[in-house]
Amino acid sequence: MLAETICSAASVAGLGIAALTAYRRRFLTATRIAAYALVPLGLVMTGVVAWATEVVFEPTVWAGFGVLGLAWLLFATTRVVERRSLGKAAKPPRPVKGAPAREAVAPAASEPSLGAAAAGGTRPAGRQKPAAAAGDDFSDIEAILKKHGI
Repeated sequence: MLAETICSAASVAGLGIAALTAYRRRFLTATRIAAYALVPLGLVMTGVVAWATEVVFEPTVWAGFGVLGLAWLLFATTRVVERRSLGKAAKPPRPVKGAPAREAVAPAASEPSLGAAAAGGTRPAGRQKPAAAAGDDFSDIEAILKKHGI
């Protein structure tokens, strides 16, 4: 009840200032002051002020905010711990000096599937391309990249 009275008084005072400003023939400024003065009155009439005062002065609401903060803190802590543990597990072990170097399990796995055929391997009989077209495989991609300035 006290908050509604204060907001109503602020609106009346603002409208009085707007009237004095309009009396001095500064109508644009007076209209702007009147608009600001009507906001607290509108908030009282819609019930926002009553809701806000119930939220601010209710101890259960503050306990709820505390519980939400605690939940957020727990989520953040688990996220930090998870990232630290994943970061340690994802790093490969450092090589020991003097140990033989490891070779890849499948060294040709990263080659393009047509790499062996373009290098002189055999192709199926129905899918022969001319030898000059082997260098043109990526020409359309290069043209698109040049078009976009990459």
